[in-house]
Amino acid sequence: MEQGGCVYILSNFKHTVLYIGVTSELYFRIKEHKEKFYPKSFSAKYNCNTLGFFEQFSTIEEAIIREKQIKNWKRSWKINLINEFNPNWDDLFLTLE
Repeated sequence: MEQGGCVYILSNFKHTVLYIGVTSELYFRIKEHKEKFYPKSFSAKYNCNTLGFFEQFSTIEEAIIREKQIKNWKRSWKINLINEFNPNWDDLFLTLE
C-alpha cells in the first residue's frame, strides 16, 4: 500500500524565517522539529517550530513535487499562501492528532 505525504511550512516566532519540508508522517515530523531532534538542522538553528501551513497528498511523490514548487517561489508568494490558509498564523500543530 502506498503512503501519502504532506508538504508543510514552519516559521519562527517572528515569522522572519520560513522552512519548507515534506513528510509522510506530519505529526511526528513536526514534533521532531519542535523538540529539536536534529539540533544542528536549519529549523533548530532558526527556531522554526510553528506550523503555519500544510497540504496533504495521496502519494509522497506528489508532495515532493509540490515542495519543490513552493521552494522555488518568491518569499511573498509563500507568505500569501500561509495568509490564505492560516490568516492568524496559528500553530496548526495543535490541530493535528
